[in-house]
Amino acid sequence: MDPTKRPLKIPPTFSTYAESHGIFDLYKRLLSQLLVEKPEDPLAFLIDLLKRDNDDVPQITILGPPASGKQSIAKMVASKLRCTLLTKDNIIEEADTELRNQAKDLIKAGRQIPVELWGELMKSRLKVFDCIKKGWVLDSFPETREQAIVLASLGIYPKHCILLNAPDTVLIERASGKRVDPKTGDIFHTTFDWPTSSDVADRLKEVPGYSESEITERLVIYHRHIDGILEAYKANLHTFNADQPKADVCSQVMTFLHSKPRTAAPHTPRIVLLGSTGSGKGVQASLLANKYGIINVSMGQLIKQCIAAESRSGQACKSYTERNMLVPDAIVLSILKERLTDLDCAAHGWVLHGYPKTREQAEQLSGAGLLPNRVFFLEIPNDSVMERLSLRATDPITGDRYHLLYNPPRTQEVKDRLKISPKDEEEAVRKRLADYHAYSEELADFYSDSQRINADQDPHTVFESIESMVVKPLPKNPNY
Repeated sequence: MDPTKRPLKIPPTFSTYAESHGIFDLYKRLLSQLLVEKPEDPLAFLIDLLKRDNDDVPQITILGPPASGKQSIAKMVASKLRCTLLTKDNIIEEADTELRNQAKDLIKAGRQIPVELWGELMKSRLKVFDCIKKGWVLDSFPETREQAIVLASLGIYPKHCILLNAPDTVLIERASGKRVDPKTGDIFHTTFDWPTSSDVADRLKEVPGYSESEITERLVIYHRHIDGILEAYKANLHTFNADQPKADVCSQVMTFLHSKPRTAAPHTPRIVLLGSTGSGKGVQASLLANKYGIINVSMGQLIKQCIAAESRSGQACKSYTERNMLVPDAIVLSILKERLTDLDCAAHGWVLHGYPKTREQAEQLSGAGLLPNRVFFLEIPNDSVMERLSLRATDPITGDRYHLLYNPPRTQEVKDRLKISPKDEEEAVRKRLADYHAYSEELADFYSDSQRINADQDPHTVFESIESMVVKPLPKNPNY
C-alpha cells in the first residue's frame, strides 16, 4: 500500500490470507503460550512453536458420573483421533520420578493428592512428546473445581469438554452389572456389553467400588462437585446423553469434536447474492447492509454512478450503455475492484449482487483476490418471477410504485394512469430469465460451497434463512 495515495485502497488479499491461514488465532495461541510459559528467551520460544508441524492438536477432557461410560468413550475417541489417552493412574506412573514418588507415598498413606501436586503431575505429563505431537484425551479429570482452577492457572485448559450424563437409576443399574477383564483392563457389562469370546468371559471380575451402596456414595460426591467443574469449563462444554449405545454416543462426540468452534478473530463478511431477475437480491442485500453495517454493492448502480461521475471508467461504459450493449468484463471488473478495495468495504465487509453473471466473471473475481466467504443462490420459479415483475407499475405523477396484485392503488384514477416500465414487460423479463438460466449451472459448479435459499416466500422469511447461514461458522476441515 502507498500511504501517500488517496483514497487509501486495501489489497483484497490481506483479509482473505489472514482468514484462510488463521493468522489471528495463530497470534492468540502464540501469545497465550508465551504468557503461560514465561520463557527466558521469548523469541526462541515462539520460533520453536512455529517450527512444529501442527500445534492444533486435540485437547479434550471427558467428564461424567460413575458408570456413565467415560472410560470407554475416552478410549474410543483417543483411538479415532490417534492421540494420547490420559488417566489418573498413567499420569502418575509417567510423571517425573520425584513427583511420582510423592504421589505414590501419599496414596500408600491413604491421603489425598493435593491439587497443587496434581497440577505439577499434569504439567510434567503434558510436556512429553506424545502429548505435544498428537494431543490428549483426559479421562475423568478434574474431579473438583479446585483442580480445574489449578490446571487453568498452569495453562492447561481443554479445547473441548465433554459431559456424559444419565439418570442416577440408570447408572446404578449399569454399575451392578459392570465387569472388568483383569488382563486387558477392558470394561464389559452382564446385560448390555457381554464379550463375544468365551475366554474373555471366563476371566471377567467384578469391579471394586461398584456395589449399589458404593456407587450411590460416589454419585453423591459427584453431584457435589460437578456444578463447580462445569462452571470452569462452560465456554467449551457440551453435554451428551449417556443412556444410549456406546457407538451412538461416540458418533455424537466425534461430530462435536469436528465442529468448527467460534473464534474471536475479526470476521469481514464478503457475501455474493446470485439469482434470477425478480428473486429479491436487492431487497436482501439492503436488509443485510442495514442490520450488519456492511456495504451494499449493486453492480448495476455502480456502473450508473461511474457514468454520472464521468470518471474514466464511466466514460468507457457510457459508449456501451448508450447502444444497449453489455459492458466488457474487463471494465466491469476494474470498476468493481476499485469499489471493493475502498476502506469501508475492507473494514466492514460487503454484499454484492448483480455480479458475477457467468463462470468467467466468477473466475475473474476470484483471480482479482475478491473471494466471497458466503455465496447464496436465491431460487424462485419463473412463474413467480413473472407475477412479481410484470404486474409492477409506477404512478408517473407521484412516483409511487404499485403491484396490481399485492399492492394495488386505492382509486381507479391512479390505476388508469399507471405506467409499466419497459424492462418489466413480459418479453423483457423472459429474456433476462433465459440469460440467467443459461449460466446458472456453471456458476453453481464454480461456487460448490454455495447455499441455496427458497426466495419464493416473504422477504423477511428469506432474510432469516440467509442470516442464519451468515452468522453460522463455516464447516471445518479438521486437523484431527
